[in-house]
Amino acid sequence: QVQLVESGGGMVQPGGSLRLSCVASGSIFSKNVMGWYRQAPGKQRELVAGITSGGATNYVDFVKGRFTISIDNAKNTLYLQMNSLKPEDTAVYFCRLIVGLSDYWGQGTQVTVSS
Repeated sequence: QVQLVESGGGMVQPGGSLRLSCVASGSIFSKNVMGWYRQAPGKQRELVAGITSGGATNYVDFVKGRFTISIDNAKNTLYLQMNSLKPEDTAVYFCRLIVGLSDYWGQGTQVTVSS
């Protein structure tokens, strides 16, 4: 069984930065895909960024140049560095791990961008 635990959310002013972490525990295989998603009130959950175990990354257009996804395989930890935050980035952020046919989600961490 795999568990994902996010941390690092909080409240920040526009233009500020936050770094989210997602620690994976359990049986993590070498070939997997991890990603960060977010869900704002009244909206569907959406992909923010993804990364493969080989290090390939992809970002949605609205975060390119501002967010960076990375992974520390030795620590089984996924990160999302968020810079130049905007009020529209306010949402609950979730990490996701796909290993073969198994799909795991964390519980989410709230990010609020407000002056």
